[in-house]
Amino acid sequence: MVKKPKWVVAKEQSKKAAAAETVWLFGLHAVRDALMNPRRERLRLVVTRNAMDKLADAIAEAGIAPEMSDPRKFAAPIDPQSVHQGAAMEVKPLNWGRLEDVALGEGEGPPRVILLDRVTDPHNVGAILRSAEVFGASAVVGTLHHSAPETGALAKTASGALERQPYLRERNLADAVERLRAMGYLIYGLDGEAERTLEDTIADVRDRPIALVLGAEGPGLRPKTKDTCDALVKIPYARAFGSLNVSNAAAVALYATRG
Repeated sequence: MVKKPKWVVAKEQSKKAAAAETVWLFGLHAVRDALMNPRRERLRLVVTRNAMDKLADAIAEAGIAPEMSDPRKFAAPIDPQSVHQGAAMEVKPLNWGRLEDVALGEGEGPPRVILLDRVTDPHNVGAILRSAEVFGASAVVGTLHHSAPETGALAKTASGALERQPYLRERNLADAVERLRAMGYLIYGLDGEAERTLEDTIADVRDRPIALVLGAEGPGLRPKTKDTCDALVKIPYARAFGSLNVSNAAAVALYATRG
């Protein structure tokens, strides 16, 4: 019998692990939005009597049988410190499909995409998804490794945006950049040390598709990621020591690049 190459075995194991992966969402808002999302595969819903009353319409529409739980001994396997509000649901991660399809955009203006270089904090990613939805971005793209996966904390911070804003995790960020560039996207990396401002740089290209690349707080963009960008740009600050965290920077950058 011919032995499979290691890379084939690793790929098969990765696929199997992805197929078995589930996420526990919690909180009334996050659970309601997941119940109302026809794309979401739901596996198990745990609620208190009070939460079930508040979610009755969404539960009926989703057609899922809830499991009742005592609020003092909440049965869902989530962190006891989680602010679950008496509702938690086990789901499969969303599959948004191919980057090339999502990045085509659906709005009237030119599409915008956010790329995240090793942004691992689920609260930051959740906030970025929320801003991306508000400002009409086509997608938020992280990496398969070293980026925040779907979690209950991310969903709660996203305040419903996780169910509506495409969030893709690509194996290789540089490859994702090249695929977007082949579609006509201009790629701008946010870097506080850059010489040019974002607004000045895009002044004459607002009608083009634009991808904004943001790095983790502290280290920022990796050198390799910087090399893939068409230009490095900064958000100007009013004071010498001003700075924004990555989620705020994403919101400001999306607003600045609106078509």
